[in-house]
Amino acid sequence: MAKTYIGLSGLNSIDNPAPGIGVAKALKEDHGLDLSIVGLAYDAMESGVYLDQWFDHAFLMPYPSAGKQAFLERIFYIKETCGLDYLLPTLDVELPLYIACADELAKGGVGVLLPSKKQFEQRGKEHLAPLAESLGLKLPKTKKVTSEEELAEAAKELKFPLMIKGVYYRAIYASNMAEALSAYYVLVAEWGYPVLVQEYKTGQEINLVGVGDGKGNSLGMVAIKKMGTTTQGKIWTGVSIRHPQLLEAGEKFVNYTKWLGPYELECLVDGDKLYLIEINPRFPAWSYFGAALGVNLAANLIRAQMGLPLLEQRQFEAGQLYIRYVEERIMGMETLSAISTKGER
Repeated sequence: MAKTYIGLSGLNSIDNPAPGIGVAKALKEDHGLDLSIVGLAYDAMESGVYLDQWFDHAFLMPYPSAGKQAFLERIFYIKETCGLDYLLPTLDVELPLYIACADELAKGGVGVLLPSKKQFEQRGKEHLAPLAESLGLKLPKTKKVTSEEELAEAAKELKFPLMIKGVYYRAIYASNMAEALSAYYVLVAEWGYPVLVQEYKTGQEINLVGVGDGKGNSLGMVAIKKMGTTTQGKIWTGVSIRHPQLLEAGEKFVNYTKWLGPYELECLVDGDKLYLIEINPRFPAWSYFGAALGVNLAANLIRAQMGLPLLEQRQFEAGQLYIRYVEERIMGMETLSAISTKGER
């Protein structure tokens, strides 16, 4: 079997850890695949650039704001330089660009493991209400706002405390109007309009990561309950759970949308009520937990695209503890100098 080259982004491992390193570890653990993992970084200081046990090559990428032409030129340079068969982006901010370029990439022999633009927008925060209903989940009341006046009206209707959310990413808790205004301007600066105002729900946060094959079939799922988080709300410790309603919602989501690639359902459970908070169209930072429990989602995604037999979808064990930790790596400065000057390793 010829070597397959996978381009993987999200190489940071700071207190807002990106998913890329965990996905790379999962892929490398499938010894039935002959893979070369190509790390795609936006900064020379991203940790994964230097983790050569997981990443065989690393390249600096232009920021998504540079536009399609700069992006496509860099991707095809990487393909020519070391090889590139599939792209698996893992950062919210880059996904619209990858989806917009999917056809041009495919013509150049590079597959993008993401849903279509229509599917991507269907699970957007501002469109979640009909989708939540089809999954059998409740949705906290949500209002789209584009001005201070609309923000004040939404706050009056929904009552404090509230969650103020960016259209693509990030949520900020607000207990009064001053905090809501501050959050509103932060999110407009980061993500633009609209901003979402959502009623605040209490309960235990439970999440599900899964993968769809693009034809309505699930390639596996794993669920976790948050126990400890970073200051950015990322899971630092958690425990695997089997929540029937959440697992059923994952199956329905894949079947209903014909989703291709990874996704994460973020939910709150309060007694017998399960609220859908958002659907992330990517692997979460904790997704390596699945491979550790015997459900290698990333490997099955690649296998499905290549027409290879899937790894057995074992029923993961509940009650297993997930703990993230920090590991140090020491090396000469010449490694940093090389990636900074050449833009590749």
